[in-house]
Amino acid sequence: MIQVIDSAPTLDVVAELPPPPSDHPQLKEIAELYSKVTVKNCHETLHDAVNLKDDIMQKFVSDDLTLREKAYADQGFWYLMAKLSRISAGLKYLPEELEKLKDQLLDTYFCNFSVFQSLPDSWAIDQLFPIIPINRLNEEPSRRGIIADMSCDSDGQIDRFIDLKDVNCYLPLHPFKPNEPYYLGIFLVGAYQEILGDLHNLFGDTNAVHLDLSPSGELNYTHIVEGDTTREALTYVQYEVQDLNERLRLAIEKALRENRLTEIDAAKLQRRYKEALEGYTYLYVDP
Repeated sequence: MIQVIDSAPTLDVVAELPPPPSDHPQLKEIAELYSKVTVKNCHETLHDAVNLKDDIMQKFVSDDLTLREKAYADQGFWYLMAKLSRISAGLKYLPEELEKLKDQLLDTYFCNFSVFQSLPDSWAIDQLFPIIPINRLNEEPSRRGIIADMSCDSDGQIDRFIDLKDVNCYLPLHPFKPNEPYYLGIFLVGAYQEILGDLHNLFGDTNAVHLDLSPSGELNYTHIVEGDTTREALTYVQYEVQDLNERLRLAIEKALRENRLTEIDAAKLQRRYKEALEGYTYLYVDP
C-alpha cells in the first residue's frame, strides 16, 4: 500500500490564455494559436505548436527568453494540447498524432515510496503489477494518471499498467483531495522486490504488517515490523551517528560565536536533528 501525497493535474481548456508577461513574438504566437484553433485547422495547429515549442527552447538556450517567459510558453503549450485533444474529437478521421495527444495529457500522482526500493522489477524489466485505489471505491475514477515516487530520479515512476486487453499507459484514479488520505494498493509484489531494492536513494525498509484472515473473514493484525530509521539507513553506508553529532555540535558552536545563531535556535536545531535521525526514512503523515 502506498499513500498519494500530491498530484500534478494536467491543464484543462480555458476560454483564453492569460496575458503573456512580455511582448515577445513567440509568446504572442502561442496565444494566437490557442485563440484560433478549430476543428478544421487542429492538425495544422499541432504541427505549428510543436515547431514553436522547439523554437522557444532554442530562444531560451540562447538567452533570448527569460525563465518567466519560458514558463508561460510551456504552460500555454499544454493548454493548447488540451484544447486540441478536445476539439479533435469532432473529426471523422483522427490523425495518429492527434490521437496520441490523450496519452500525453495525464496527471502525475506523487506517492510516498521509492520505485527502486519497493518495485525494482517495474523499473528494470518492465514487470507489470496490479495497482488499484483502495479507498473511495464508491466513486468512479474520473482522472487518468501515472505514479511518481519521492526520489529525485526521473525514472522513479510507473507509467505502464495492466489492462483487460493490452498494456495501458495510465491508471484510472480519483481526483486528489489534499485533506483526504488516498491510498493505492500494489499487488503480487512478492518477497524478492524488497530484497532486490536494497537501499537505493537511502530509502530503507518500509513498515510491514502481518495479517491473518479469520474463519469469519475478519483481518487480524498479528505482527508489526517497523521500517528503518534514518540513523539505521546511514550506518549501512558507513556514516557513524556519533561522528555526525560531533560535527553538528562544532558547526553550532562556531555559528554561536559568530552570532549567526541564537542559543534558543541552536537548541531547536539539535533537537530536530536528533528527531530526524531516529525518524522514519519515508514521510510520515498522521491520518
